[in-house]
Amino acid sequence: MKRVAAALIMRGRKILICQRTRHQSMPLKWEFPGGKIEPGEHPTDALRRELDEELGIQARIGDEVARLQHKYGRGGTVELRFFLVREFKGEPENRIFRDIQWVARTRLAEFDFLEADRELVREIAAGRIL
Repeated sequence: MKRVAAALIMRGRKILICQRTRHQSMPLKWEFPGGKIEPGEHPTDALRRELDEELGIQARIGDEVARLQHKYGRGGTVELRFFLVREFKGEPENRIFRDIQWVARTRLAEFDFLEADRELVREIAAGRIL
């Protein structure tokens, strides 16, 4: 099973979302930034590393707000751990994505998210998380 740590980065009442490139798996889908947890790596350390690599920010990783497992139709399973990030140094810069956007949580459903993220997106948009 692939283990992933992802960030729900908040700025005021907006959340940062990222769009995959055409060349990545599941092209052009939207997601929350983060990435694979390496063997022996703590999830918050993995997330801090990924946010520096992907966005050039030094994040203070907050509480874990959701954890889920998702099995894709092609057989792969992923465990996703989502952490709240309200504090970071630097301005997020798009280093690897097609696009990044700050959006109001109520608008999240307008974006074509990864299948694994969709239930969480509905929970956030409805105000049940965050």
